[in-house]
Amino acid sequence: MTEQSYATSIRLPDENAFRNLNTARRFAIDIGGSLAKLAYTATVQRKTSMVSEDSEEDGSIYQVSDTDETIVRLHFIKFETKFIETCLDFIQAHFKGSSQSDRSVKVTGGGAYKYTDLISSKLSLRVDREDEMCCLIKGCNFLLKNIPDEVFIYQRHGSPEYRFQGVTHNIFPYLLVNIGSGVSLIKVESEKQFERIGGTATGGGTFWGLGSLLTEAKTFDELLQLAERGDHRNVDMLVKDIYGGAYPLIGLPADLIASSFGKAARSPRQGQATEENVFKEEDVARSLLLSISNDIGQIAYLHAQLHGLKKIYFGGYFIRGHPLTMHTITYAINYWSKGGIQPLFLRHEGYLGAIGAFLKGAEEDESYSWEENFAGSSGLAQSSHQLQPFNSKFDKLELDRLEKVLLPCPLLASPDTYLPDTVDLTQDIAAQEYWLQCFTDSIDKQEEQAIKSQTSHDLADVKLRAGKFKQEYLHTLETLKSNPCAYGSLNVRGLLDMRSHCLKEFNFTDPYSQQKQFENEHALKYLTGRLQDLDGIEDAQTRILELARGFLAGNVFDWGAKEVADIMEKGEFQFKDAESRLQDRPWLMDDFDAWVGRLSKGPVYRCVAVFCDNSGADIILGVFPFVRDLLMSGSKVILCANTKPTLNDVIYQELLILVRRVASMCPVIASALDTGQLMVMASGQGSPCLDLRLIDSDLVQCMTNNGTDLVVIEGMGRAIHTNFDARFSCDVLKVAVLKNRWLAQRLGGDMFNVVFKFEQASKSLGKNRICDR
Repeated sequence: MTEQSYATSIRLPDENAFRNLNTARRFAIDIGGSLAKLAYTATVQRKTSMVSEDSEEDGSIYQVSDTDETIVRLHFIKFETKFIETCLDFIQAHFKGSSQSDRSVKVTGGGAYKYTDLISSKLSLRVDREDEMCCLIKGCNFLLKNIPDEVFIYQRHGSPEYRFQGVTHNIFPYLLVNIGSGVSLIKVESEKQFERIGGTATGGGTFWGLGSLLTEAKTFDELLQLAERGDHRNVDMLVKDIYGGAYPLIGLPADLIASSFGKAARSPRQGQATEENVFKEEDVARSLLLSISNDIGQIAYLHAQLHGLKKIYFGGYFIRGHPLTMHTITYAINYWSKGGIQPLFLRHEGYLGAIGAFLKGAEEDESYSWEENFAGSSGLAQSSHQLQPFNSKFDKLELDRLEKVLLPCPLLASPDTYLPDTVDLTQDIAAQEYWLQCFTDSIDKQEEQAIKSQTSHDLADVKLRAGKFKQEYLHTLETLKSNPCAYGSLNVRGLLDMRSHCLKEFNFTDPYSQQKQFENEHALKYLTGRLQDLDGIEDAQTRILELARGFLAGNVFDWGAKEVADIMEKGEFQFKDAESRLQDRPWLMDDFDAWVGRLSKGPVYRCVAVFCDNSGADIILGVFPFVRDLLMSGSKVILCANTKPTLNDVIYQELLILVRRVASMCPVIASALDTGQLMVMASGQGSPCLDLRLIDSDLVQCMTNNGTDLVVIEGMGRAIHTNFDARFSCDVLKVAVLKNRWLAQRLGGDMFNVVFKFEQASKSLGKNRICDR
């Protein structure tokens, strides 16, 4: 095939399709008969805030300055294969060179041979062909382990349609059913052990081929659109067409298909057809789709039964996120397994081969964890996955490489069933409407804070970037209003994380850095007096109560809570003001007496992991006195802070400096820090919420090595929006002040009401569940 024979009658894509090509350094391509998937890694330069300890005598504890940050990002782009030459031309024009020592590109899929010469000549890279099945498995394993909400169950008439399954590291064994032109069934037992255990020649190619013969549709998408409009009952023979109803003796419902295309056998012969008795194309297309999908579902179920597999993942060109296809396969699996097995689908199944091919050339990158960049990724389509024209928005996926490997928290009672989020906004429509509007209403404040944080920058540029952030995030919110499942399960955590991603996309990586510095320095002035007041309390229970109230009062200072932010903006809001606003006991959720009883009876906790929340009064006047008391009792303490900045949450680098400053003021903290009784660890998180499915591997090891037997989680984001119902294999204390009036009222309380939940490892979590209210 000559280069001239490729399709080029399209407009070249812009930089929004192939982003960061100028720093791309490794390529992989999965080329199918209809779609090509390109993968490449690139470095992204952006500004971020850096904190450094200050030795000057001006009262500052640290300095905040801008620094350059380089992140590694994986880009995946899906486009029609017929446009591959134009895409390669665009890459060739914008690609600045490669750092690959072997100067190769990994290629897999059916087009790996067909397009070898074209790829080699356009990119000046050697083409290394990779086995398609190996790449599929490698890509599938990667997504299952790294991307939360990658896997979902599809319920066509459910609310919501998509039920996402979280992320787990215990992914084996499973059955992968790859439906392309034909169907392959692959049993996967480990990263390197898998085998093809079956298949069928009746697959996507069959649907396309027969559909082209039976209807006027010529493309795959035209057939799917026809099938969506059709009624298979006009073509298929049902059980009730034979028996007049159900056949209960052998368990056959009336509407079950008895014979695909069965009614066509009695259709008029040529020359006898009239307009009234000719089958409609859309009915034929739907019957064909159901016939093929049902057979694939039955074959998959039988092989799963034969090999004892409980998890079946479906992927391939035939699926493409198409609702009717997923519904039919789901129905077939549920029918044959009598509801015992739920078929599973992947949000990014179209990228399995490209991801696997990329990893084949980047074995060193497998020692990292990756995070989806919502600001640069396409979401699930709401309806039929009709392929968009090339010069429109591409289907894209972007993943950012994290500095450390992330693992599940070892203290979760059941890591494989743990879901962090308390409320699923796809099911709770009232909550969905409130929170989407709440984030929409707060966008002006976020834009203002972003501008305010960039005092040393060109103001015109800052306002331009802030405006783009606002536009991008509002677009994301509008997408979620029309399609709540676009980026996985919809929850408050996701809305916060998407906003952070959009801020970072336009170089606002830590908008509250200056505010945090001011509040930390201000709070330190009152620490000595706070500790002296506590030491003057002789009664043990009164002291514990004052420590708890201080913990709660500190948590009031939260710039992420709109009503509290409004209060703080009006003038100087002191720690005593926060204390005075706290609800009197009994609190809204009050396990304080149980907490006192556990401390009184003992034994002393071996090690306590405290997941910190806000900077300023929260960490300094609330958390440190609470931690100091634990240290004096003989417990080890791990202070866990976010790795990456978000809102006014304290981050690991800031906390290291704060701990040293507090140690200079408090002998107990100083001694504990010197002896290793007090440890400061990065959590691996970058969110106001807390997802314990993926935390820093060093923290995991530290918790395990020190025999952690108490987890303390503070803050509305970490203890209410997430982890409210989380179960642990050790004791857990969940502490928060309700700073959102709508949420407080939903829980039966009011602003500044208190949640103080203490749960011992052996006790049931049947009470105080948000979903019960």
